[in-house]
Amino acid sequence: MRLYIIRHADPDYKNDTITPRGHLEAQALAERMHKQGLDRIFCSPLGRAKATMKYTAEALGMDYQIEEWTREIEGLWFEDTPWGSMVAWDIPGEVIRGYDAMPNHNDWMKQEFLGTTRAAEIFEEIRKNSDDFLKLLGYERIGGRYRIIKRNTDKVAVFCHNGFGLTWLAHLLEIPLSLMWTGFWLAPTSVTTVLFDERSDEWAVPRCLNVGDTSHLYHAGLKENPSGIIKNFY
Repeated sequence: MRLYIIRHADPDYKNDTITPRGHLEAQALAERMHKQGLDRIFCSPLGRAKATMKYTAEALGMDYQIEEWTREIEGLWFEDTPWGSMVAWDIPGEVIRGYDAMPNHNDWMKQEFLGTTRAAEIFEEIRKNSDDFLKLLGYERIGGRYRIIKRNTDKVAVFCHNGFGLTWLAHLLEIPLSLMWTGFWLAPTSVTTVLFDERSDEWAVPRCLNVGDTSHLYHAGLKENPSGIIKNFY
């Protein structure tokens, strides 16, 4: 199985939809996915994700399914930091990596800023929902591996969000969450591809083939959108 984690197009957060620029991005994405082909489409319930997804669903003549658990993460907003207001996945990497030892699976949630939030609880909710979702697709998580219940070659797209997408990837790839948040970024309409790598008849392990690919934007003559990058994007 190939899993495509797709961030929504350029957002109009106030109205929970996408901007005129976002519509162009979503159209370029739809052309790419039409050529690539999909077997299943899932989507966040939020308007900006649905507005992006519908271009692809229409291009492929496919139905889609809303997955409530893939909505953007809430409750991890900091109002007063030395860098202004921001969400947890925008905390500067210089803070997360500024200790003698790098964060690991057991202590990332205890770091500065994160230790006073519901980050660990929210992560556990996403982990559980992910495991339930993937089991329905034929992969049952046991430890860090997935037991193959039913092998498939489906191409599955999930239209979602930057913070959620990074958090889900941290679980799939077994990367400490704070390092995932500060080490990766998902551009609007970017496509992240995860292959469920099957080296035996029993087990599959998620293997990331690419992160945040926006080649469809360049093909359409559009520039990569810096939404979510705070400072020096060039």
